[in-house]
Amino acid sequence: MDSRSVLIIDDEKDLCHLMKSFLQPLGFKVYTAYTWTEGLATIHTVSPDVIFLDNNLPDGFGWDHINEIRQLLPSCQITLMSGFKNSNDLRPNHNVYVLDKPISLQKLSKHLSNV
Repeated sequence: MDSRSVLIIDDEKDLCHLMKSFLQPLGFKVYTAYTWTEGLATIHTVSPDVIFLDNNLPDGFGWDHINEIRQLLPSCQITLMSGFKNSNDLRPNHNVYVLDKPISLQKLSKHLSNV
């Protein structure tokens, strides 16, 4: 049985490493990208089941690309990550969730059990 694949697109390398270390033992195949451009290339090569997408990336706003991701991967679950407290109001499509930063392992675990 193939494991589900996860792509984390975030320029915070420590957060990516922490999330990857947490998700791999749960059976996820985890990929990371630190810019939108790297993330898009990985989307095309991997077609992940789950994407964790930061908004403030070095090459633009990640959340501006939600519709592009939906067109490429209609069944992909997208989790938007943000340090802005009002981000819970953002739910532009089905299978789109918001996870407020800072992200802890406890918060990540709870989020995964709810999606």
